[in-house]
Formats: sequence, structure tokens, C-alpha cells
Amino acid sequence: MSGLALDLPPKQTGAAAWYGPDVAKRTDWLMPLSPAEVDEIETTTKALAARGGDIAAIAAQDFPLPSLAAKLRARVDEEVLNGRGFLLLRGLPVERWTIREAATAFYGLGAHLGSARSQNAKGHVLGHVQDLGLDVTDPNVRIYQTHERQTYHTDSCDIVGLLCLKTAQSGGLSALVSSTTIFNEMRRRRPDLLKLLFEPIATDRRGEVPAGQKPYFEIPVFNWHRGFLSAIYQRQYIDSAQRFADAPRLGPKLVEALDLFDSLTNDPALHLFMEFKPGDIQLVHNHTMLHDRTAFTDWPDPGRRRHLLRLWLAAWDARPLPEVFVQRYGSVKVGDRGGIIVHGTRLNAPLEAV
Repeated sequence: MSGLALDLPPKQTGAAAWYGPDVAKRTDWLMPLSPAEVDEIETTTKALAARGGDIAAIAAQDFPLPSLAAKLRARVDEEVLNGRGFLLLRGLPVERWTIREAATAFYGLGAHLGSARSQNAKGHVLGHVQDLGLDVTDPNVRIYQTHERQTYHTDSCDIVGLLCLKTAQSGGLSALVSSTTIFNEMRRRRPDLLKLLFEPIATDRRGEVPAGQKPYFEIPVFNWHRGFLSAIYQRQYIDSAQRFADAPRLGPKLVEALDLFDSLTNDPALHLFMEFKPGDIQLVHNHTMLHDRTAFTDWPDPGRRRHLLRLWLAAWDARPLPEVFVQRYGSVKVGDRGGIIVHGTRLNAPLEAV
């Protein structure tokens, strides 16, 4: 076993290799916004929203934050992109904002961190995470459009941001786990299985197929590039890619490796649960983290139902990615990569789920 481990990247150390119970005892991942910072955001938001312009066109210079911008970017660089992999901002007054104002504030804050990417074939750079009553077994339905548990996964971007507007009646907790810690645990326990996750594996695009591409992409779960360990993973979509006759088959050993990966994501010794409050913004680094959401029961009243806004960001200060990510990200150019673009896509920021 030790000989196998020598052929793998070294054990990963540092802040990204965390264990949930340890992180749950700390609060350094929380960034409460001061009254002055909230005022700064709200003043800029109100002025911009009143013009009724295109939210998708907002750039950092359109959303000035004289005292907050540098502080926010520094914490995201240090803690999200180069540290534990996540940060929770708390305190936006969404209860007194219109949906346009909430979307403007969220998008404007994101513009200071990176460029927003399309989250689906419709070109939505502002996503709405709501239960739309869709069937999770439909191969063209994305799980965030239902009330089902999502399972641990990554998205097609450097940073995924979520702004909580309204919470469910019960459930819907955010769950996070470090893919870096999963790597370390697999390296220690089963390096033979871990090696298989450095080989290309087919993942279903769920009907959102860029021009000239297959209906699935083939990127290894773990990727070691220029000293950075990056992960990309969505087990349901790996399994559903097997519906394509030309997709490489999942052999018994590879299934065993994926099952071990899944068991580690679901191990209480590794993961962390987090309860959102309205006005929270969660920022998660996709390359070192996987995120999940527990199943939820929503309110009968449509006006109270769980509603989150989502951003996919290509971070201005992101790490290098290997060329194989072009299949999914379209490019590996820092600040201009990720998202889902198909023929005819026009970027837009809808103010309701469509």
C-alpha cells in the first residue's frame, strides 16, 4: 500500500484539509457585516436598482464599496480560494428589499470577486434555487429544482455563492465537506482505489451540451496540476452518464472507489452542516470543497417558500486548472472560465425562477 501512495500526490496539509466537527467549534468562517457595511451596500444597491437596468451587466465599478470591497476580496482570497474553502457573510437586510434589490446587491458583491457564469442552457447568470415541483428522475432536470437532497457535488465555476432570501419550513440545511480531506483519507486507507479517481470518468451534462461536445464530459475526479489538488464530482451524473452507449463503462473497482468517496462525504467525522438565515451569503470554493443540501419540507404559502439566489463565479484570483477542464469550463483562463454555454445562449439575470 505504501508503494502505491508514493505514486500519488503528497498528503495535503493546511487549512483546506479540515474535519467538520473541528470547524463547527469555530466561528472564524463567519463574516458579520457591520451596520456601516450594510449601509454602504444598501446605498449602492438602492441607487442602482432604482434605475431598473440589466443586472447581468453590473460590473465592480458600477457597484462601488469604498470601505468593504478590499476587505471582502482579501478575506475571500485568503479563506475561500487559499484557505479552508468557504466563508459566510451575515446580515444583509433582505427582508426589507425587493427581489430586484436583493439580486442587485448579490450580483454587485459578486462582481468584486469574479465574473458571473451561465448556470444553465438558458444563460442564467443569476440562479433561483427553489422547488419547482419537477421530477428528479427526469434526466434533464437539475436536482436544485426539486425539494430532494442534492448529495455532495461541485459546480462548473471557481466559487459558488448562495444568498438566502427565505428558509424552508423544515430541512434544507447546507452541508459542506472538504474534497482535500477526502483525498487524504483515501490516500491513507485505499491508495489503490484513489489512483482510479485520477483517470478520466464520464459525467452526464443532463441535456446541456455545448456545440461540438459529447453529452458527457470526461474529467478525473481528482486533478493534480502545478501543485494544486482540485476535485470535480457529481455522483448522480456519473451514474446517469452510463445511459450513453459510447460512455466508458464503470468497472467494479471504479464503483468501489466512488462508493468509498461517497461514504467519506457522508461521514459525520468529515462533513459540516450549516443553517442559513435570511440575508446570509455563503461562498464556497468548488476545487477544494463539495456542497450538498438536505431534503426539505416547504411552507404551504407560496410567499414563504424556500428561496435562494445563486452565483457561479470565475474568480479573479483563481488557481490554475489543467487543460482537461476545458471540456466542462470552456476555457481554463483565470477570470473567464466555467458555466454552461450552448448554441444560442444569451446571458441574463431573471428575477424569478423560469
